[in-house]
Amino acid sequence: MTDTLDTTDQTTASAPSVTQERRIVTGVPGPRSQALHARRTAVVSDGVSSVLPVYIERAHGAIVVDVDGNQFIDLGAGIGVTTIGHTESSVVGAVQDQAADVLHTLFTITPYEEYVRVAELLAEHTPGDFAKKSVLVNSGAEAVENGVKIARKYTGRRAVAVLDHGYHGRTNLTMAMNYKAAPYATGYGPFAGDVYHAPNSYPYHDGLSGAAAAARTIAYLEKRIGAPDLACLVVEPIQGEGGFVVPAEGYLPALQEWCTANGVVFIADEIQSGMARTGEYFASSHFGLVPDLVLSAKGIAGGLPLAAVTGRAEIMDASQPGGLGGTFGGNPVACAASVAVFESIESRGLLAEADRIGATLTAALLELQGKYDIIGDVRGIGAMIAMELVQPGTASTTKEPNPAAVSAIAAAAAQQGVLVLTAGTYGNVLRFLPSLAVSDELIADAMTVIDQALAAL
Repeated sequence: MTDTLDTTDQTTASAPSVTQERRIVTGVPGPRSQALHARRTAVVSDGVSSVLPVYIERAHGAIVVDVDGNQFIDLGAGIGVTTIGHTESSVVGAVQDQAADVLHTLFTITPYEEYVRVAELLAEHTPGDFAKKSVLVNSGAEAVENGVKIARKYTGRRAVAVLDHGYHGRTNLTMAMNYKAAPYATGYGPFAGDVYHAPNSYPYHDGLSGAAAAARTIAYLEKRIGAPDLACLVVEPIQGEGGFVVPAEGYLPALQEWCTANGVVFIADEIQSGMARTGEYFASSHFGLVPDLVLSAKGIAGGLPLAAVTGRAEIMDASQPGGLGGTFGGNPVACAASVAVFESIESRGLLAEADRIGATLTAALLELQGKYDIIGDVRGIGAMIAMELVQPGTASTTKEPNPAAVSAIAAAAAQQGVLVLTAGTYGNVLRFLPSLAVSDELIADAMTVIDQALAAL
């Protein structure tokens, strides 16, 4: 199906055109992808796996094109990285201009304006009207590591608390912070200590009000750790890998209130949910949260590696000079891209686009839920929507996970030119994380493919 809203390429004049349509011209994977995959298996570690062995040659907007010429509707956006769209023209231009000026100097030796400007924009757009400061790093996991490090330095305390079903990265500390071991942590121990997993709010499964779920979490924190030893509580306002779990109303504010009363640094891991993904710059705003520290990455630089820890100035300044930083953290090209991302969100009205996408996706998935009883739950905010699949006849009773159906749907959709992500502790969640450039027509086309995949189960 062709998208009539935007069929023109807006990348550089020399780039091949990428029409905004789904088009399959070979098998998936095609012959050129298969040849590349054979080369890959000889030289790339098996530990670096790929969901689908199609090799991407170019992309624009909401479409990726493989080396065989197949065009896929991308409903994953590199797991939320290309939030404003693939090869968005302002980002491409900013990268080209900056690359021609300065590629690298290292901010901790000879600084540059681009780093400062990103920090200014983060201070402006993260929740809270107090003085804020930032440190820029390379990846989401590095942001988590630094957030914990800063909280420990500020409080002088040792323990770190996270929530069940959370995901925070693949480094040693973040592997210990993840809820699910396989495949991220299996065989890689021993892990960092003083990390504690508290029960979270998962309304579809626990049926608890926000107040009741918060009381359960706080009881764990007080009894299992003790507030005097707890440096920080790290939460994803909407859990990503955990299956786009949206907590019950009042849950997160109650946790923040408890943290503030007990001198615990409240850290919002907004690596997947931030940067306009949910119709706000950061998902914390949907819940009335004003975190002490906010972690951002993924969509912050339009596809380039950049991440940040942003928070209260007094907490961020607890680290001694030289205690924070890194060789590539806040690279000038990545920072230039990030500035362009912030400007694009404003100039293109992308917060409203996230709301549009959320409404369109939710309506389509609820319609499918009315047809198929294995769809137990539809949830999410903005362009961060999921459906949880259960065994037939269990949606209102045991809610038994149905990971086989999720895998089958994702595989069938890919064959027809639609890329979707799987998630959830039990592998039974399909998550939809499209760029904010995706049109309603492309969403409708993708949902037709998902409908056909469900019908074929």
